[in-house]
Amino acid sequence: MSTATDPVVLLERDGAVATITLNRPDKLNALNRTMWIGVRDAFHEVSADPSVRCVVLTGAGERAFCPGADISEFETARASAAQAAEYGKLMDGAMEAIADCPHPVVVKVKGICVGGGLEIACLADMRICQESSRFGVPVNKLGLTMGYSEIAALIGLVGKTNALEILYEARVFGAAEAKEKGLVNRVVPDAQIDAAVAESVSRIVAGAPLVNRWHKKFARRLERATPLTEAEIAEGYAAFDTQDFQTGYKAFLAKATPDFEGR
Repeated sequence: MSTATDPVVLLERDGAVATITLNRPDKLNALNRTMWIGVRDAFHEVSADPSVRCVVLTGAGERAFCPGADISEFETARASAAQAAEYGKLMDGAMEAIADCPHPVVVKVKGICVGGGLEIACLADMRICQESSRFGVPVNKLGLTMGYSEIAALIGLVGKTNALEILYEARVFGAAEAKEKGLVNRVVPDAQIDAAVAESVSRIVAGAPLVNRWHKKFARRLERATPLTEAEIAEGYAAFDTQDFQTGYKAFLAKATPDFEGR
């Protein structure tokens, strides 16, 4: 089953897996206003669907995940600080939708992942790329800044020193360096990218979906410095009251494969 939230952002379903595709291959999937809205709406849709167990975010074609912003929009849509601030609300809405998605989100990177493309990828939970993939945030060459929320996501992956190196030097670098810096989880031969992502997704989907959502929620909560409340601590034991726990531990004792239902 396949539906399109917009021609330039596709949302497809295959069982418990939702795939969101940036779909402007003729422009290397460069982000324009319509795409930001489409990404936001697609993630809102999958976030509201408890039958989803994993989301794959990727780009159409073989040459790029995303090279960043569609520069042709700058003259008309982002020609001043006031215009950029208004446009930024669209970007923030899409990025919040990615970050707030309760399901595991895996980015499949083919080719270029630069600028706004890297910013989007940083908001996901995992990134798997090809050996030929290229990364970077060369916005200072345009005389532009990366926003607070995007910098926070970058720092969360690579640390302050590496994040500032990426921003100051504005280099576009390879997959091996991206892995060394912590930008990506896994680098695979180009021809194996689809299979590698499919294998990772199958492992995620095979796990208890409520547990995956809890782990994501807990990890995000631990990014905040405030102490955990008693209710939050208690939620760490809520899994013991689920049917999936009964299924899981009984299957373990029986040396069988559990079939989790998400309840």
